[in-house]
Amino acid sequence: MVARHRMAALRLLPWLALVGGLTISWLVWDYERQSARKELRARFDFALRETVSRVEQHMVAYEQMLRGVQALFATTGTMDRKAFHDYVGTLQPDANFSGVQALGIAKRVPSQLKAAHVATMRRLGFAGYEILPAGERELYAPVVQREPGIGRNRAPFGFDPWSDPVRRQAMEKARDSGMAAITGKVRLIIDSGTDAPPGFIMYLPIYAHGEMRDSVTRRRKHLVGWVYASFHVNDFMASLYGKQLPGLSLAIYDGVVPADGALLFRSADGAGRTAPALTANEYMVVAGHTWMLSMVTQPEFETGLGRDAASVIAVTGIGLSVLLALLVWLMLTGRTRALRLAAEMTEELRHMAQHDALTDLPTRALFSERLHRELARAKRHDGRFAMIFLDLDNFKPINDNFGHAVGDLLLQQVARRLQASVRVSDTIGRIGGDEFVVLLPELTGAGTALVLAEKIRQAVRHPFIVDGRKLSITCSLGVAIYPDDGADEIVLTKSADEAMYRAKESGRDSVRLAG
Repeated sequence: MVARHRMAALRLLPWLALVGGLTISWLVWDYERQSARKELRARFDFALRETVSRVEQHMVAYEQMLRGVQALFATTGTMDRKAFHDYVGTLQPDANFSGVQALGIAKRVPSQLKAAHVATMRRLGFAGYEILPAGERELYAPVVQREPGIGRNRAPFGFDPWSDPVRRQAMEKARDSGMAAITGKVRLIIDSGTDAPPGFIMYLPIYAHGEMRDSVTRRRKHLVGWVYASFHVNDFMASLYGKQLPGLSLAIYDGVVPADGALLFRSADGAGRTAPALTANEYMVVAGHTWMLSMVTQPEFETGLGRDAASVIAVTGIGLSVLLALLVWLMLTGRTRALRLAAEMTEELRHMAQHDALTDLPTRALFSERLHRELARAKRHDGRFAMIFLDLDNFKPINDNFGHAVGDLLLQQVARRLQASVRVSDTIGRIGGDEFVVLLPELTGAGTALVLAEKIRQAVRHPFIVDGRKLSITCSLGVAIYPDDGADEIVLTKSADEAMYRAKESGRDSVRLAG
């Protein structure tokens, strides 16, 4: 009787093994699927924040450019045409401020001085000069100079932006605040034809030399004109990214309502997708004016994480579960070995879920777990540690010229060099196509992290032999130190990423410390 019950229990073992294996496979599959979704959302949110930051940074740069003109007139006390022309020449706007269509000056002209102003402009050589549109107004603000004076910018002077309600609103805001202000959606005067792209204009006031401007009343009284920069929105956005964001579609609207009439910009692939995986709207105030930025993902972004471990885990888990059940059936007398094999397969599944399939480096999820443990340890013991963001420079041309197979082999060699360059206690993770991150626990100071980052940079610079080809590549690294550059994962990650971007902007192949 006892033997019969024992045999019945043994016959159940293969089925228990199958159910157990399938359950573990499902749990691991679900964990990987959730991790992939979180990683996709994190990358999307970062891209959104980065786009807003780039827009704001470029606006600040253009404002500083206009403030240079403002300072020029403030120091000389006159609106000198030659000085303005020479100053714009030194800026080299085509190279350094590629989004700008024109820099110009609009002069404040009260109605009683209109005739004298027109006569003066004609004596300067502008025959036929008139203030347009025609009509009697209390105040005029005609454009009297536009630089660089080539191409479309050679259009006749005299247009009065004060006569346009959209432009006037920005001019009044700049006048009363003393700060830069941009218009809503406008058509630039230098454009001709019916298909002119949307534009906007940034105005900065110019006040009389030596006069007080500590109140709105005094700023209005001593205003002599405005310096302005005009933009096509598509050229402005191209100056941020080049052609477009990789795998993301972007639209920008004037104001807070995504209406067709308010559309300022839409990337080339931004129309027609009905069900993107992720979408977000972000409101931002730039130079006193509100824009709405709408971003959606494209299939390229959604599949561009370099990981499809969930489907691999599902297929592998089912196969291993069936195999385990068969082995248990065949090895009823060797239960110890069967249990050991099951444990090894479970560990293999766990490893697959937490490591990148191409490089075998930890994924973002495993790296985040170790980062959280190190944060807890550092907070508990008042310790320090570092995070390094690493991005390969000019990796895309290798894929384009030699194919993705060669690019994958190169990434594998890069991963091995990174592992050989760090300490045993350090963690290297792959978080994107050619993006890596390094965790350096238990540091005594920033110097150790910088030395290790430089060691990594030098290791990557040595040529690689890939599929019989000699390939050279460099990397840019950003270093953030806990707690100096952030006391939690989000701030520390952002600090390291921004430092890495500064390394790229300074010429690539370099290391930058956050802060």
